[in-house]
Amino acid sequence: MLSLSRLAYTALLTLLSPWAKKRMAREKVNEFSERQRAGHLSPFEKPVIWAHCASMGEVLAAEPLLKALQERHPTKQLVVTTMTATGAAQVRQRLPEARHYLIPLDLPWNTQRFVKTLKPLVGIIFETEIWPNLIHSCHQAGVPLIIANGRLSPKAFTAYKKIRPLMADALKKITYLAAKSDEDAERFIALGFPKGRVEVTGSIKYDLQLPSDFQQQLAALKEKLTIGERPVWIAASTHEGEDAPLLAAHQQVLAQQPNALLILVPRHPQRFDAVAKLIEDKGLSLARRSLEEPINATTQVYLGDTLGEMLLLYALADLAFVAGSLEPIGGHNLLEPAAVGVPVITGPHLQNFSEVADILRQADSLKEVKRAEELPLLLEQLWADKMVCQVMTNAALAVVEANKGAMNKQLTLVESLLP
Repeated sequence: MLSLSRLAYTALLTLLSPWAKKRMAREKVNEFSERQRAGHLSPFEKPVIWAHCASMGEVLAAEPLLKALQERHPTKQLVVTTMTATGAAQVRQRLPEARHYLIPLDLPWNTQRFVKTLKPLVGIIFETEIWPNLIHSCHQAGVPLIIANGRLSPKAFTAYKKIRPLMADALKKITYLAAKSDEDAERFIALGFPKGRVEVTGSIKYDLQLPSDFQQQLAALKEKLTIGERPVWIAASTHEGEDAPLLAAHQQVLAQQPNALLILVPRHPQRFDAVAKLIEDKGLSLARRSLEEPINATTQVYLGDTLGEMLLLYALADLAFVAGSLEPIGGHNLLEPAAVGVPVITGPHLQNFSEVADILRQADSLKEVKRAEELPLLLEQLWADKMVCQVMTNAALAVVEANKGAMNKQLTLVESLLP
């Protein structure tokens, strides 16, 4: 039976569904994408462990936990859903034995169809994906759910407070919350999550695992690209509004270091062509990763317009600027460049990674700028002082190592829900 809050939510989402479907169409994965958004799946021969990761960042964070589940439960089928095409690409690359589907639009007839076919033994929802009808359909079918690496930024908390009855109705149907911090746990509880079902486990993002052949992949890529000894910096996971000031900063860098190279990686694939045109309009020499164009002595910008290669691209650089932080996006994962030994720089908007940023600051392993115009001077200073860069790198690696362990705690919680 629909609660009043969920009835109102469903009615509103039904009215908005043409717009929602149009937005979702931009995240097309294959010819079955539209059917998947309606909850249509292929049947399964094995019992299913289901995990939902919104996008690329969540898949990368979830990878250690999901691989551990695959290894420890070989008779089960891992099914991973994502909201985005970038997340789908990461699932295919990093979890090839898993089956991937796009998450259905959160309407009762879609979610009931999805859960009825999936029949999961357990559902693992990563970070902040609260879909009331999907959660209710799982609850009706007796599927235990856990929010893993539970994260609720101050901005998201403020928004969810406005619809607290709807959130409370959904959250009380979730079996466990594995929160990444005390602050996140308190926000979930304030929205109505039962306090007795909350465990603060730390962030699973510290348990990021590099592929066993990562160094071989990196060496092969360096040899293929012939970057040489030139100064290289990367601006990764950029959003609209960030590319132009970052390219302007690179032009200032080039005035001092004519052989400098910027690796520019837009966050969303639908922006790749637009960013390539922007680079050319700025008069900068461009090579595109997707076209396997070589980097030569005159290349000034290398566009990382592929999916699933972020860690490799980070490792190519001397210095890493993590975007989504110049505009009020909330930042992206600061631990990825840290894990591959590259000094980390970020902008001022870090509400999605405030706890990680605080820990890195305390270890003196994070540099911050308020605007892109400050980057050229900072880059020059870091390139000139190898000792500072090494200290930053060592401190960041120590932070990553010291904060590992959340994965094992969350694995224990998930396994406690399996029959």
